Amino acid sequence: MEKTDSCYPHFVQILREELVPAMGCTEPIAIAYGAAKAREVLGRLPERMLVEASGNIIKNVKSVVVPNTGGLKGIEAAAAAGAVAGDAGKILEVISAVTSGQKEDIRSYLSCHEVRVKPAEGDVIFDITLTLWAGGDCVRLRIADYHTNIVLIEKNGEALLKGGTVVASGGAASGLTDRSCLSVDAIVDFADTVDVEDIRPMVERQIAYNCAIAQEGMSHAWGANIGKVLREYYGEDVKVRARYMAAAGSDARMSGCEMPVIIVSGSGNQGITVSVPVVEYAKELGVSRDKMLRAVALSDLLTIHMKTGIGRLSAYCGAVSAGCAAGGAIAYLHGGGRREVAHTLVNALATISGMICDGAKPSCAAKIAAAVDAGVLGYHMFRSGQQFRGGEGIVTKGVEETIANIGRLGRVGMRETDKVIIRIMTGNQD
Repeated sequence: MEKTDSCYPHFVQILREELVPAMGCTEPIAIAYGAAKAREVLGRLPERMLVEASGNIIKNVKSVVVPNTGGLKGIEAAAAAGAVAGDAGKILEVISAVTSGQKEDIRSYLSCHEVRVKPAEGDVIFDITLTLWAGGDCVRLRIADYHTNIVLIEKNGEALLKGGTVVASGGAASGLTDRSCLSVDAIVDFADTVDVEDIRPMVERQIAYNCAIAQEGMSHAWGANIGKVLREYYGEDVKVRARYMAAAGSDARMSGCEMPVIIVSGSGNQGITVSVPVVEYAKELGVSRDKMLRAVALSDLLTIHMKTGIGRLSAYCGAVSAGCAAGGAIAYLHGGGRREVAHTLVNALATISGMICDGAKPSCAAKIAAAVDAGVLGYHMFRSGQQFRGGEGIVTKGVEETIANIGRLGRVGMRETDKVIIRIMTGNQD
């Protein structure tokens, strides 16, 4: 792919949009970001707050620790952290600089101020509306479709910001570069030919941040310690190391580790899954630094391509797309091209598609390990001359057709599954 190709700058811009830092699970951090921004507009600490959130937001915030809060969980904690101690200018690192004194302030605020949560109306999958009151003033702020997409700010009924088309159920959100140019063929071509200097700063930062939190997960006790369990019982082979290092990053992240990660498709867990296993294989194979950067960028773009059809949030676990993409990148590190990557993806997707997302929590680490294992298996199946064929289950002849099936499964087929998961998690058994 030449730099003059119309797709080339799109691919670079897609990576620039996606590979951004975040501290903590991105759904509670989006709430904290919105609360900090709304407080900034309000001009003082709110006396009370209302958070209206779509079911998928409630699902992903319920069980995860909000970092820099002293172990607090949930929407109320995220909103309070943003309002009391957040810096909206840091965006998804909004609560990265909270002091020990401010942690106490957050707890104190929750003990004596109302932070009410209710389900958002309508069918927008990613939807957060915060309303803050102080004295006679009221600020209302809405984030929709993705984590930093503020589509409305009102103060005392006057619209200060209003714009963007909100997508009800999946599809490409406004404000992001068009993803329709993505395909497996084009992504492999881009990885082969990109001027590495155009992606080096973004991907180097991704590797540094995400490998650092993976090492933290292996060095200390976090969550269910899936990474350590894998190492203890399965050994040190690279096929295991790829799994346990990625899982360890999630162990730490889901349990409140105050280290940033670089996200992909709005998810830190996906950002870890697409990068850390690829780095482990690159080290094992002794490939050049530039080859490793190309492979991680390939993994990033493959995940973004698969997730575009599914949507940012779904009942379809995002680790699946990321783990399968990592498998494709591992095939690439072994010298594979479009054919090897495509067959690895199809084999992996046929193996593990259907794993559910039941919110952010410690078990995400185990799901990441399973997804990476499917990606590696998909590649070794190809090396052995084995493959799943079109007409077998959800596999259709051609990788793009199979990816389209996965998008339909995650976006449409699992819509009712998503509702049932949310009802189970919120104790609503009707």
